[in-house]
Amino acid sequence: MRMRRKKNLGPRMEACAAWQIKDPKALRGNWRSLMPGAKELRLELGCGKGRFTCQTAAANPDILFVAVERVPDAMVMAMEKARDMGLTNVFYVDADAALLPEFFEPEEVDLIYINFCDPWPPKRHAKRRLTHRNFLKLYREVLKEKGQIHFKTDNAPLFEFSVLEFPEAGYDLEEVTRDLHADGVCGIMTDYEERFHNMGTKINRCVGVKGELPPQPEGEEDPKEPAEA
Repeated sequence: MRMRRKKNLGPRMEACAAWQIKDPKALRGNWRSLMPGAKELRLELGCGKGRFTCQTAAANPDILFVAVERVPDAMVMAMEKARDMGLTNVFYVDADAALLPEFFEPEEVDLIYINFCDPWPPKRHAKRRLTHRNFLKLYREVLKEKGQIHFKTDNAPLFEFSVLEFPEAGYDLEEVTRDLHADGVCGIMTDYEERFHNMGTKINRCVGVKGELPPQPEGEEDPKEPAEA
């Protein structure tokens, strides 16, 4: 579902300019200058309205968070949330996930969150999924050794697809669950997650740990189409 165009988007974006990184390429290799002494650098791909981003940043004030969001109408709401909460350890980038190696140096990132990305159900669109092996191999370029990807989705077919893709891209799977909140709410929820959990939809989650890349068949292509979270 497309988000409705926000009124006064330009002025609202400018009012939150301190939380937006307009030239992420200029910070490649130097992101920690935004927060000297940060213990980790974490990314969220497709932050939406920013509930998960901001609450996670608030709970981890010694960690630097960068949220990548392609939809300005969603990102402005996330930035306003960060501003209203007075957060100084979270920043936003209006860009595509396929461009991450242009923004971050090899092994510069400690952890990546992928929460409730677009499942792209048609098989012909499989390479657009943020957990397709081509994207997972792209994330390897910026993740440190043993760096992690935390993935959550309510979409069971996407999850089953993803748990097969992670090993093919050189990630060891941990904490695999197909009912994350079976014993009560576990961790910080996104707005979307809370809504569907309250409807009785099971939430799937896994952690991929960057390991050794297995032998690759010739002709593997990198993502060429824009990613959508």
